[in-house]
Amino acid sequence: QNSTFTDHYMNVPYDLSNVLFVCTANTTDTIPEPLLNRMEVISFPGYTAVEKYHIAKRHLIPKAFDAMGIKKGQLKITDSALKEIINEYTMESGVRDLKKSIETICRTTAVDLVRQQNDASSATKKALSVTKSNLTKYLGRPQIHADRKLASADPGIVTGLAWTRAGGAILFIESKLTEGKGNLKITGQLGDVMKESVQIALSLVKSFYPKECKVFEDHDLHIHVPAGAVPKDGPSAGITLTTALASLVTGRSVDTDIAMTGEVSLRGGVMPIGGLPEKLMAAQRAGIKRVFIPAENVEDLEDVADEVKDKLDIIPVKKV
Repeated sequence: QNSTFTDHYMNVPYDLSNVLFVCTANTTDTIPEPLLNRMEVISFPGYTAVEKYHIAKRHLIPKAFDAMGIKKGQLKITDSALKEIINEYTMESGVRDLKKSIETICRTTAVDLVRQQNDASSATKKALSVTKSNLTKYLGRPQIHADRKLASADPGIVTGLAWTRAGGAILFIESKLTEGKGNLKITGQLGDVMKESVQIALSLVKSFYPKECKVFEDHDLHIHVPAGAVPKDGPSAGITLTTALASLVTGRSVDTDIAMTGEVSLRGGVMPIGGLPEKLMAAQRAGIKRVFIPAENVEDLEDVADEVKDKLDIIPVKKV
């Protein structure tokens, strides 16, 4: 078909048999399956905060200066301001929004520089400096509110890890018992796969703690996963759900410095998950100290940046 491809606009046949098409996408979920099967998929992990910082310093800031006509010495974007933009103003696996933020700063300061040059009363031409303290003048208040680890530990609440199109994120599994007749309520826009993980976790906890789980006879169980407006799905919260329910029925809280990810089977095995580099970056960004991962994902640690691994105590587990 490639050798006799006909363009619908020109209605002229082209030979495309020697043409290689290169496509990019943030996710493969929206690509039709027959098309995806004919592609060779090359996955690129997201940038770490340190990588974003160096990309901005070496490439994005000089390019923005050239584009806006700003000469060296007229504007200084401090390191603290740059790190603040990365952590508080952008949430992405790439640097597209970071580039936009830097360009916004440069456009605003370019106008200030022109006004300064045209101001006859100004005896000296001061170089403008963008710092962490005056960043809101150029970009407004931060729009991204990245989750931080919990301030206090309570029974039934455990920190999990999730993969999103914008990179990794931490996920809080919340569970609570209320007066009732043993009903189960699930909220937080969970998909079918994640709802099944809840059922598996509940069965495991009932088998581990038969005496403590008698509380379900005269209590309802409510499981919630914030944020409620964001749809969530996938099996990787299985280990987190099981731990949260075990914590709830035993009354023993889980350290807020701990996060975990992994699918669980009805046998209690912890099975591998995807997106480990992004999940570990999210854990490190949130201030987590210790992470439990599936033992079968240990090989994926080669794709995790050293600055992330150095700040985390990563523990592979086989059984929940």
